[in-house]
Amino acid sequence: MHLDHVTIRTRNLAATRAFFIEVFGLEERPRPQAIQRIPGHWLYAGDAPIVHLIGSRGPNTGIGPEAWDHVAFRRNDYARFRASLAQKGIRYSTMDLPELNERRLFFRAPCGPLIETVFRGNACLTGEEND
Repeated sequence: MHLDHVTIRTRNLAATRAFFIEVFGLEERPRPQAIQRIPGHWLYAGDAPIVHLIGSRGPNTGIGPEAWDHVAFRRNDYARFRASLAQKGIRYSTMDLPELNERRLFFRAPCGPLIETVFRGNACLTGEEND
């Protein structure tokens, strides 16, 4: 398991985007179709989208306007991990991104922080174990 990316919620997408591009030399690339309705940007280091930016909708969302939104870990055992969450009674949601050959599971830690797990490769899209 390793850290996949960080998502930052911000009121000022343009300034935050410019900061990460300028300071870290990241490159913006298109985001998957499934999330185009959400205002934001994906910033890449090499082939990896390591910083995701989401536009804040303001103080009435229950989430601070400037906050780390979630942390994501890359894993390679989709079916087993999903079954483990279900067995433990942990509620989760799924997101399939076929153009990236990825599946994602989202769930919350006991006190509320959002955790995402990312599974990549052909096997994850068929539900089989992924090496």
